[in-house]
Formats: sequence, structure tokens, C-alpha cells
Amino acid sequence: MPDLLTPEQILALAPDSSSASAAKGLATARKWSALGRDERAAWGECQGSGKDPYRAQVDLREPAFRCSCPSRKFPCKHGLGLLLLLSSNPAAFETSAAPAWVAEWLAKRDQGARPRAAADPAADAPPKRSAAPARANAREAKVAAGVAELGRWLRDLVRQGLADAPSRPASYWSAAAARMVDAQAPGLARMVRELASAAASGEGWQSRLLERMALIHLLLEAYGRIESLPPPMQADIRSAIGWNQSQEELLTGAGLRDRWLVLGQRTEEEDNLRIQRTWLWGETSARPALLLSFAMFNQPLDRSLVPGTANDAELVYYPSNYPLRALVQRRHAPPASFEQLPGFPTLAAATGAYAAALAGLPWIERFPLVLHQAVPERAGERWLLRDRDGAVVPFASGFAHGWRLLALSGGHPLTLFGEWDGRALLPLSIWAKEGFHNL
Repeated sequence: MPDLLTPEQILALAPDSSSASAAKGLATARKWSALGRDERAAWGECQGSGKDPYRAQVDLREPAFRCSCPSRKFPCKHGLGLLLLLSSNPAAFETSAAPAWVAEWLAKRDQGARPRAAADPAADAPPKRSAAPARANAREAKVAAGVAELGRWLRDLVRQGLADAPSRPASYWSAAAARMVDAQAPGLARMVRELASAAASGEGWQSRLLERMALIHLLLEAYGRIESLPPPMQADIRSAIGWNQSQEELLTGAGLRDRWLVLGQRTEEEDNLRIQRTWLWGETSARPALLLSFAMFNQPLDRSLVPGTANDAELVYYPSNYPLRALVQRRHAPPASFEQLPGFPTLAAATGAYAAALAGLPWIERFPLVLHQAVPERAGERWLLRDRDGAVVPFASGFAHGWRLLALSGGHPLTLFGEWDGRALLPLSIWAKEGFHNL
């Protein structure tokens, strides 16, 4: 039987606190009937307010959920409650073959997870004229015009001097960003908006603004020479500007199978878009990987990779001079636990690896950093992390779990994972004597 998630890991899958609380109330055998499980899944029926009980099922390999209840939350309280019950009382589940309603769902999941065949079944069909090349050429022209315009705007900003940048109205930055949206270069638009944030970031804003301007300038210059650069660099430049690569096309390529450790997870909101970053580490390949999940409004995010678990899976990386972003191509087993985590012994070693990554991809925004024998401490109004050599780095402003982190460490060294942006560290998880803790 596969390792089961801990109650803390299961409740971390809840879409909100009310769902987590309701799931706890359902994690008792007397509220369920027809409880069963096999190597792959668990299932059960829970009587709700309707005439027929709700059928809940969990694919233990990911985990993934399905329930017949009308709730729009995902996973719903019934799926979470079922998994909590399995974790706390596995004896309540009869080991048997999956019933038809479970087997049918699993078969559909397997069919949808298969990578598309490399051969196009329509290859023998008569050729059709496609508008794709014309659209691609039109976008290339728009982007080229936008790059030229942004270059002029950036040079004007430098000539006028940066002293009055913080006093410029918001419309000054938003208008430039809007022109990049019109030029179909959303990556450039986001980088321009970040200039406004840097200019208003308080003490030391000058260096932060100049650094971001330099990165934009480097990207514009690289785009002007893109045809002379190696394909991995071309892919990085186009990605930074805002081109997307087809996930279906990527998934047909060769994957890298490994035991992928889920280091941590972070969700941020940008306008009405929620962006989830899940960080992995290949135990054998010794490679990091970043998985991104996007959801509009209240749509569910992919939470099947649970922090603190190890997953036997194949990943495919996006083309890059420093491959980091990836997709899950195939999973081979349910998640399991792990105890040891590779990482850096000192901050000097960690920042050295970060410098090597920047040499390959200057537009890295966040770098996965695992540090061993680290001690959190309070210095005035800021939280710091000290390594075994006495070197320190600040935590990111707004980090709200400093006291919890200090309590978990008890003033003793621990292993910490976080996102490093070159200036500050945002902790996402730790390994202490009590085990894994998701922050």
C-alpha cells in the first residue's frame, strides 16, 4: 500500500479554512458507508442533505478527487474527509476491487493523462492553408515595433535622470506598460510595471530601479540579436517577452524520470489571476524544477503535488539555457514520504549556485534555495537567517511566520527551503526535529 499523507498535508489541500474544518467533521467512519480501497484509490458514500448519498473517491497516486455533491469547491469537504479518515483509520476501509463508478473515473483519468502521440493522425489528410504563419508574422512585427518603442522610452528615462522617478504619476508607467500589451509583449509589460514598484520601494530604490532597467535593456538588446543566439537562449528571450510554448507539444518529448521531492508551494494573486508555484528537486538528477499553475477567480489550482512528499514521476522541461520550469508528463506511483534533503551547507555556496544560474538565465526572478544548519533570528524589526559560518541574509519583507519559525527551531539549526530573489529569502518550508513543516 502507498504511504498516506499526514493530516496536515491533507488539510493543506483544502481550498479554504471552512472546507478544512468541515472535512475534519467528516473524518469519522460512522458518517460513511461502502468504504473501500485498493492500491490506486479510496472511495466511500456519505449521506448528505439529499435522498442519495454522495459518492466520493480519491486517486491516491496524485492525489486527485471526485465527488457527486453539488459543491463548487475543489476538493470538496467529502473528498478531504474521506482522505483524512483513510489516514487516521485505514482499517475502516475494505480492500477490494474498485466498483464500476470508481473504475470508470480512473480509466478516464488514465486516458486523459496519456501524452499525445508524436504522429499526427491527420498527416495523410489533404493539406489545408493555415492562417497560423500569417498570425505569427504579424505578432513578430508588433513585438519588434514594441521593442523599438520601449528602447526609446527607456533611453529617454535615463537621459532625464532617475531623481524624479518616485514622483512620476502612476499613469507614466501604466501607459508604457499598456503599449507593450498592445504590442503583444505581456512579459515586457509586466517588467515595466515592476519599474513603478521599484521606484516607490523606499530606501535604496535607486539601485533596485536601475537594476530592473538594466535587465529590460539586456532583454531588448538580446531580442535584436536573437537570430544569432543558440536555440536555448532564443527560447529564454521569447519567454521573457511573453511568448508561450504549447504544453501539448512539450509533453510529447522525452521526460526525465526521478524521485521528485516537493520542497514547497506558494500562491500569489495578480489582478484576478492566481499563480501557484510548486518547487521540486530531483533526488537522483540533483536538478530543481518549477511547476506553475494558473486559475482565474475561484477556479481550482492543481494541488496534487503536496509539499513534503516524494513523487516517482517523469517531468519535461521547457527549453532554456538554464532549464527550470517544467511539466509533469507521467506519474508512476502514489506520493511517499522522505526524510533527507540535499541542500547547500553555507550561504556562500548557495549564492554561488545562484550566480551560476544567472549567468545562464539573467531573468531568473526566483531561485530555489535549500540551506542546512540555518538558524532564524530577530534583529530589530527584521528577521534574518544565519548559516553555520555566521553569514546572514534577510527574510523577504512581509514574511509573517517569523515567530513560528523561531519556535519550531528552538534556537537550534534546521534545514530551510525558500525562494531567493538576490536580495532576500522568502521561507516556504522547513525540516526540524519534528519533521516537515509547510510555512
